[in-house]
Amino acid sequence: MAARRLSSLLSRSLHLPSASASASLGRSHGVARHINRFSTAAAVEELITPPVQVNHTKLLINGQFVDAASGKTFPTLDPRTGEVIANVAEGDLEDVNRAVAAARKAFDEGPWPKMSAYERSRIMLKFADLVEKHNDEIAALETWDNGKPYLQAAQAEVPSFVRLFRYYAGWADKIHGLTIPADGPHHVQTLHEPIGVAGQIIPWNFPLLMMAWKVGPALACGNTIVLKTAEQTPLTALYVANLFHEAGLPPGVLNIVSGFGPTAGAALASHMDVDKLAFTGSTETGQTVLQLAAKSNLKPVTLELGGKSPFIICEDADIDHAVELAHFALFFNQGQCCCAGSRTYVHERVYDEFVEKAKARAMRRVVGDPFKKGVEQGPQANIITIYIIDRLGAI
Repeated sequence: MAARRLSSLLSRSLHLPSASASASLGRSHGVARHINRFSTAAAVEELITPPVQVNHTKLLINGQFVDAASGKTFPTLDPRTGEVIANVAEGDLEDVNRAVAAARKAFDEGPWPKMSAYERSRIMLKFADLVEKHNDEIAALETWDNGKPYLQAAQAEVPSFVRLFRYYAGWADKIHGLTIPADGPHHVQTLHEPIGVAGQIIPWNFPLLMMAWKVGPALACGNTIVLKTAEQTPLTALYVANLFHEAGLPPGVLNIVSGFGPTAGAALASHMDVDKLAFTGSTETGQTVLQLAAKSNLKPVTLELGGKSPFIICEDADIDHAVELAHFALFFNQGQCCCAGSRTYVHERVYDEFVEKAKARAMRRVVGDPFKKGVEQGPQANIITIYIIDRLGAI
């Protein structure tokens, strides 16, 4: 079937800033100059004050919120304005060592892997109930730190987070081995056991959901965890971690280190006492993570990396419906989605009609303060995505 492709400018060769340059941009208050071009700056409209307080900005190690060993902090920014929301403890190698030691002790000597799967499930279910109770505050914090629409966070993502933990809690006492028939007088069985200390690195586009997908299965199986959050969006993980301890999670089972990839992330990926590693992020960084894991203790690694998902519109498609679906596929979460429909293929006989209607739909998209009702798109979450858009505007 003949088809014409809607070219994606994002697939062109872009010269992104280096890791060090992007880190310095993220730390600079001057970032507001870039952000204001693609967000609802105060000069355009009056911004809503987020209805939540930031109470947790320290590292979580062995059940306690503590400062980084170096005493360093870094700013997490309001993507609407580039202003500082809070200064968060900046973990590095020494902090990762402390967190891994706490997780190791909790696994080797603590109650979590030894308690019944039913008891683990009860704690996870109680945690889910507490998150549900604090739904609105958590959603507000997610929107403030990330820029996604508040209704998306409050009505979809936080409820999904709750549902995921209830799902994983339900699996805790249903992980069974097998008894296998064998030739001769032999008894053969398999037994599933927790692997140990799980290192986990999550991105900034869906901070809560990525945390759920990493932390939930590991805890259900009886593992202990060191989680490195994205430096752009560290706040909600710390908030819900406090609720986890309120639910009865033993100290050291879940440890959270906020910090940057080249320091905290690299230290976790290459740590000799981490038994399993999970990473979600870019393909380039995934390659580095895999190399660090292999060069250390050859720990198993799970990678969820970015892609270019195609969206195909056939000749007999309902074009109005296809336009809405394609619009959602590309623009959902400000386009910051690993499976965004960023390559659209349209049959040549309906191509012109689709392009005209797709452009009109994009022009109707409501951009503004993500806390305001009716806003479909808030600001981009961080300086890298803004840099890409800036470059696209110059092409």
